[in-house]
Amino acid sequence: MEAEKWGRRIRAFRKLKGYTQEGFARDLGVSVSVVGEVERGNRMPSESFLQEVADILNVPLEELAPREVE
Repeated sequence: MEAEKWGRRIRAFRKLKGYTQEGFARDLGVSVSVVGEVERGNRMPSESFLQEVADILNVPLEELAPREVE
């Protein structure tokens, strides 16, 4: 469940910033399949991966994080 939330947020920000999965994967230094797995929620991103995503997308990690619903 948590991986799905991260994946949806990463996909939304990636698209908002105009990145394709291919370009985003290249800038991250990972394969397109890794980006796809993360975005679909099949792979939980590591802290270092999340920080790299935030840096590339030029957004604070706190903004990228899934919102907690109370």
